[in-house]
Amino acid sequence: MLTFTILDEWALPLKMLTITNIAAYKFAALTNLKPFREQLLAHCKKSGLKGTILLSTEGINLFVAGLQTEIDLLLMELRSQSGLESLQVKVSESDHQPFSRMLVKIKREIIAFGVEGIDPARYPSPKLAPRELKRWLDEGRPITLLDTRNDYEVKLGTFKNSISLGIDQFRKFPAAVQHLSTEMKQQPIVMFCTGGIRCEKAGPFMEREGFEKIFQLDGGILKYFEECGSAHYEGECFVFDQRVGVDPTLQETSSNQCFACLTPLQPEELRDPRYVPGKSCAYCYMSTEEQATRAIAARQEAIRSATTPLPGSQSYENHRPVTIPSTFDGQTILDCLAGIFDHISRQEWLIRFEKNWLLNSAYQPVGPRHRVRTGERYLQRQPGTIEPDVNVDIQILYEDEAIIVLQKPAPLPMHPCGRFNRNTLQHILSQVYRPHNPKAAHRLDANTSGIVLFSRTKHVAGMLQPQFERGEIAKVYLARVQGHPQEETFCSTAPISVKSADLGSRAIDELNGLPSRTDFRVLNRFSDQTTLLEVIPFTGRTNQIRVHLWDYGIPIVNDPTYLSGGRLGETQTCEVTAPPLRLLAHRLSFTHPLTRQRMTFETGLPEWIQWRHTAIDGVGYFVGGLQPFWWGTRDDMAAHFVSDWWSAMFPWF
Repeated sequence: MLTFTILDEWALPLKMLTITNIAAYKFAALTNLKPFREQLLAHCKKSGLKGTILLSTEGINLFVAGLQTEIDLLLMELRSQSGLESLQVKVSESDHQPFSRMLVKIKREIIAFGVEGIDPARYPSPKLAPRELKRWLDEGRPITLLDTRNDYEVKLGTFKNSISLGIDQFRKFPAAVQHLSTEMKQQPIVMFCTGGIRCEKAGPFMEREGFEKIFQLDGGILKYFEECGSAHYEGECFVFDQRVGVDPTLQETSSNQCFACLTPLQPEELRDPRYVPGKSCAYCYMSTEEQATRAIAARQEAIRSATTPLPGSQSYENHRPVTIPSTFDGQTILDCLAGIFDHISRQEWLIRFEKNWLLNSAYQPVGPRHRVRTGERYLQRQPGTIEPDVNVDIQILYEDEAIIVLQKPAPLPMHPCGRFNRNTLQHILSQVYRPHNPKAAHRLDANTSGIVLFSRTKHVAGMLQPQFERGEIAKVYLARVQGHPQEETFCSTAPISVKSADLGSRAIDELNGLPSRTDFRVLNRFSDQTTLLEVIPFTGRTNQIRVHLWDYGIPIVNDPTYLSGGRLGETQTCEVTAPPLRLLAHRLSFTHPLTRQRMTFETGLPEWIQWRHTAIDGVGYFVGGLQPFWWGTRDDMAAHFVSDWWSAMFPWF
């Protein structure tokens, strides 16, 4: 005699027991869903039942398995609920528990359809009994059998001569119906699915679309199997549990399933080398390159969504942080702010204090005489912030678990600064890659476009940064400047100021500036008195390339800040509609922090470079000057990965 005790987990192997599987749904107006959910969940867990119950104001949908006695008690409890008194179930048996846990969820719909106004409880389509459908098929009546299921379900089996819509989810059914021929609107159509629930919504929808003779198979394929067996049906019926498929006798078949794409698999398909349990099969397998392409495409769509509309285009309250430097320790916050932001008058700061726009770390207002300490963090409130437009044509070139390589457009600030907070590359990437918060390994000016490298984690950032410090990161820029330099190659080592001046600009500071070096090489001299330069920065000071060229008397074309004649402009960041700065971070070469493989990425070449190349021993030539320029393996791509051959041939790169 078999004895056992029912616990949250079964005390004996379930294969020793007969498990009853029930499937049921009913469209009915249900209320008080939260207490009903808790009541059902507690009952099922206490009884050792497993499966899924979906509750909605439109009804109930369930798949539950367990011992027959416990199933009977559950049905008694369900039928005691107003609206569910006549709940009918489909029953099958198995020698094991097909579900791994018990879920009771509250959903907007018990079967996702996404079309408003469809109410099967009040306006159902006519139902056709299984035996009646068999009689019609035996007689050869002129009817159309319409399979409303997903394509992977149809693959396992369906009615002979039926029509499938080729959808991979039921939400796509309404759109697929639009492709049916208009002649079908006057023909008798019998639609069917696994248990009938999808037809409950599909039927009224098709009637609303003008189909005049719609019937739905009452109880679906499973009830047809129960009453009519395999007549007029080929194959098995896909079921949404670990059994995968049942035959016309409602017994579990040997079919398996790819749990990545949900495709049912026959024994020979399980032997395919592309089948990896839980990961892939012959129908969804993708090569590494295909996976990368799909991942980047998905990321580009996420960027588009995050920037439509621009995140800073609608009014919001911005909180700008200020960290107290040691030089202002013990001073008033007014003296501190006036010292840090010397371009803002003390009178303006007093007005901001009166408006309670200065907050401490607890978001409490502070007064102008408040004393500050080194390292304390304060916030500047900026109500009604609307940021200038930026260019968000961000192109992901490569990503993996450690790094992101992208092409930054211009104008687009990399970090919150000045007038920009949300309309910045950092903010956009933090939204797209959440919960990761990618960190830039280096910076480009807002007006500079080109290759940028990001790390996915702090750990990776700590591995990348030493490469910059050791000079192992190779960067090559292209710049078009005003004027013709005297030399073909030249170098600037002028030190660049630490503090910013007007417009956040930097200047040459021979006494206190930071050591800097930039090498230049002429690539082409144009007739309009401009020159195309190859630029290699060996240090990374703010505005370094722009300042060195400005100091040399050949500022970059369209630079809004560093003008010809040593003059400063009136703006720091270009307007989106303004001609772009002719400075491009064209190539970046580094060692991958995890694989230790050398990687090189390139941008495409914009029109202002006016360049073409000829494949002569790996050398490209710029139009007009025939100055050699090394190029990679695929010039017509936005970026490419260069093999170890590149590093071997050009170790300095």
